Amino acid sequence: MKFLYPLVILICCFAAYQSHAQVAPAPDRKEGMGPYPQMIIRGATLINGTGTPPFGPVDIVIEGNKIADIRIVGSPGVKPDSADRPKLKANGYELDATGMYVLPGFIDMHGHIGGDSQGVDAEYVYKLWMAHGITTIREPSAGNGLEWTLNEKRRSEKNEITAPRIFAYTVFGQGTTEPITTADQARKWVDDNAKKGADGIKFFGAPPEVMEAALVENKKLGLRSACHHAQLNVARWNVLNSAKAGLTSMEHWYGLPEALFEDKTIQDYPVNYNYMNEQDRFAEAGRLWKQAAPPYSPHWNEVMDELISLDFTIDPTFNIYEAARDLHRARTLEWHEDYTMPKLWEFYQPSRTSHGSFWQYWGTEQEVAWKNNYRLWMMFVNEYKNRGGRVTTGSDSGYIFELYGFAYIRELELLREAGFSPLEVIRSATLYGAQALGKDKEIGSVEPGKMADMIIIEKNPLENLQCLYGTGAIMLNDNNEVVRVGGIRYTIKDGIVFDAKKLLHDVKEMVDREKAKTGFEIYQPGMAPVKE
Repeated sequence: MKFLYPLVILICCFAAYQSHAQVAPAPDRKEGMGPYPQMIIRGATLINGTGTPPFGPVDIVIEGNKIADIRIVGSPGVKPDSADRPKLKANGYELDATGMYVLPGFIDMHGHIGGDSQGVDAEYVYKLWMAHGITTIREPSAGNGLEWTLNEKRRSEKNEITAPRIFAYTVFGQGTTEPITTADQARKWVDDNAKKGADGIKFFGAPPEVMEAALVENKKLGLRSACHHAQLNVARWNVLNSAKAGLTSMEHWYGLPEALFEDKTIQDYPVNYNYMNEQDRFAEAGRLWKQAAPPYSPHWNEVMDELISLDFTIDPTFNIYEAARDLHRARTLEWHEDYTMPKLWEFYQPSRTSHGSFWQYWGTEQEVAWKNNYRLWMMFVNEYKNRGGRVTTGSDSGYIFELYGFAYIRELELLREAGFSPLEVIRSATLYGAQALGKDKEIGSVEPGKMADMIIIEKNPLENLQCLYGTGAIMLNDNNEVVRVGGIRYTIKDGIVFDAKKLLHDVKEMVDREKAKTGFEIYQPGMAPVKE
């Protein structure tokens, strides 16, 4: 997709990393059982997403695509009395989940649906997401075009494809041929965007009068918004400006340290810095949080409390920058060999043109700076949660060695590292995402009356979040054998039961076919196999 609007081209790293061609839409659905007039999930332990501790055994009754009833059917370790259990109707379906755990479907608040540059299509991305329990995504750019994205959204709503629910946010200015330079032009674009059916807007920045007009109009229309406050405009419009004007959520952390400056108004850039050189951009980004007000200082507290008072959502996407603090870990993750498409792997390699492939000469100094950056960033996000602020989970996969689905589970681990308890992590991944989307009456928790979106897993994810990875967690069992445990067993969306392990196997077969066709072998940067 091509944007002709010069401001967007300059501001949004979007132009640098989004593809200029649509990816293939998903094929018609072949997977999944149901929905059934009645389905009963029997004997599970429920983690319902609201912050309530696990309880069970429970029987969960689903009618069509809605949760009809949740009934406690006894005590742990005691066989339930059949007289106390909901009755299965003649046309009903029973799923035995004895000893398993049920959670709400996960919500990925930053999910790009593939990309031509990355060489991945919608089916590949959707199946990786669904295999990891992601039943809802917010697409923060409609990178394949709004019409394309809305069509996939409609097909998902009708369950014509194997895919999460989709919320389509367009990039501000998308589809224009002339610069948006006035408040009137901004309001008109926002009105047109709403009429086209978009669920919200993704901003990267704009002149203050344009940003304010667009945000106020968007809020008036009842739509949601997100912003990556890119450095090209953040000096004159930071997170606090956006939140006051009506922005509902921020992506990553850009714009937040700038709102916390006390002894400066502009980031301390080296004199030879060039924003379009991504090693410059990301290296200096890793030194930004130390320029902000110290944790718990008056200004730090003041900004945090004001954002909370505005009901503002932080979507940190910790995982997408993790390679900046440990490149070796990110590029040697075990799932790349089986589940990363060849062209995607090539996209990850050091490059001056592929967004996020900024490894021109990345080393110890940059990684140490980013480790300190994470420490300060995580401290703010954790305290924001402690004071009642909403923090959600987003992945931004498809860049910087982060793979769809797998990276989302890593995001949960990084929230845990930041100081969230396991139950707080699950709430951010479920109910808080639904609240940020304005859909918490429909999705986000396992409660009667809500949509039947949920996950069934054999191990307790609160004990070890790594059980949620498609490849599971490593365990030494009682027979002194090394085994893999976990991996989501079933992902249920709209009452349709998907075999999550089969979906992941489908992805591996896609990758195997592509490797066989191209003769591709995964190799580490600078270590390409020698051709004989």
